[in-house]
Amino acid sequence: MSQNIATMQALVLSNINELRVCQIPYPKTGNHSVLIRVSAVGICGTDFHIFSGIANYNTNKQGHPIALTQQPQVLGHEIVGVVVEIGKEVRDLRIGDRVVIDQGLNCWSQQQTLCEYCASEDSHQCQYYREYGITGLAGGFAEYISIPAVNAICIKSGLDDDVQAALTEPLGCIIHALSRVAKTRTRYGLSSLDNWRQAQSVLIFGAGPAGLLFIQYLRNVQKYEGLLLVSEPNPIKQKLAVEFGAEVTDAIGNDLVEIVQEKTKGRLIEYVIDACGAGTVMASLSRLIRKQATVLLYGYGHAGVDLSILNNLQFLEATLVCSTGASGGFDPDLRPTTYRKALELITTKQIEVASWITNRYPSLESLSAVFNGEYRDRNYIKGVLTLKE
Repeated sequence: MSQNIATMQALVLSNINELRVCQIPYPKTGNHSVLIRVSAVGICGTDFHIFSGIANYNTNKQGHPIALTQQPQVLGHEIVGVVVEIGKEVRDLRIGDRVVIDQGLNCWSQQQTLCEYCASEDSHQCQYYREYGITGLAGGFAEYISIPAVNAICIKSGLDDDVQAALTEPLGCIIHALSRVAKTRTRYGLSSLDNWRQAQSVLIFGAGPAGLLFIQYLRNVQKYEGLLLVSEPNPIKQKLAVEFGAEVTDAIGNDLVEIVQEKTKGRLIEYVIDACGAGTVMASLSRLIRKQATVLLYGYGHAGVDLSILNNLQFLEATLVCSTGASGGFDPDLRPTTYRKALELITTKQIEVASWITNRYPSLESLSAVFNGEYRDRNYIKGVLTLKE
């Protein structure tokens, strides 16, 4: 197929806040790769950050960001598609297979000897790491994408909606984040087997896509039965959070401190998950948490925050755990365990995603609406691009 088509359509980011549909070179399929016709792509907060100039993860050898004007990008990393071409050395995929994509290139993907990070199941920090749609490699906002075969995870029967399957990568990130905490020596955790004591209280900032996934994973998978409090101002997201098993408040500042003191009977919060990336979260933490509390930093975008706020966190000896991506181990066929687990949880409906996928975009051209501000609408929770053959 690829030999007969010179170019394809893609949504290209050529400068900050400048997106347009262009013709770009058609991707080549190597011996160990497969060509995927893109069918669905989740739209992530990271896409908005890169689009608006808040972040740029495409860097040179010195770690300096490469300007979009110098190297335009094709975003989109929560990718689902159909195999349409197979490399000569690929034996375990067939044309027509529906697949979820692990967008990160690690040692297995690039046929390297395992680096220390991949060997320790931290493949998102691979020494040779590259990432479609984030670090400069053309992502899923295009008609086709070529990836290593080991980065394609087959969708089994039982999940017919590719749009729901696009939530595999975000859920994989949640699984990895909570695993990072479990592996860290903390006073308070979600399992007394892994930590000094099980947390009696958890506070999640934000009930957007990440927050809603955290709530469900804690309740449905980890069977956490303690206080699960969510701070979220949007009433639509509040309703979903309650349905998934959380107590919700829209309080901020001193009002939130009073609520936390009341709900915890003065103990304060033992385990915090920042799922929103708002600078005000960091500013209020020291008044909300118990000494030596666990704080999972998941959200990005803490703009405009004075670093002096860390003084009080240091004084309380809070354990700050950072997390990014859907890292994890590899199955015997070299495919990522975390992605498979996430896909299975969505397929079996242990994690429900359909009710909060609020916006579907039927073409590359239609994505201009969400990037031009539609994601700020109070009714917007999660958007997904859907492309038909």
